[in-house]
Amino acid sequence: MKRLLVVVPCALVACGGSNPAEPEAIQAARNVPVSVRYDQYGSAGALAPPAEPLVNPLSGDPSAAQQGEALFSAMNCAGCHGGGGVGFVGPSLIDGRWRHGGDDGAMFHSIFYGRANGMPAYGGILSDVTIWQLVTYVRSQPVPGVVPTVAWP
Repeated sequence: MKRLLVVVPCALVACGGSNPAEPEAIQAARNVPVSVRYDQYGSAGALAPPAEPLVNPLSGDPSAAQQGEALFSAMNCAGCHGGGGVGFVGPSLIDGRWRHGGDDGAMFHSIFYGRANGMPAYGGILSDVTIWQLVTYVRSQPVPGVVPTVAWP
């Protein structure tokens, strides 16, 4: 019996393409590199793997921080990290202490891919822009004067 290979013409659809009506920062937020370099991590043999730094295109944008604040409650981030990110079941996001790197790129990576022992991966649910808004909101929170922990064990 012979098998036939059937080729069906496909229409190409531009997914995640840029919209000229969007601000440049939002368009840039859609271009997340696959490999991300975190300068605070050391590399074996002092050679870093090929990667790009991940920079928050919405950094310092008060509108993005406000949208991130609404998302923080809506996505139930506050359910684990407490209202305002002060910590609850999950660690505090405002005390300046980070288990997996504290720069914007590391925070994006944690939200996008999740972390072992409790942090779900939201990269399949939230858009890159939405994740950057959450990062911008967390970054906009002041570090409290009194921090209940000294260091991670």
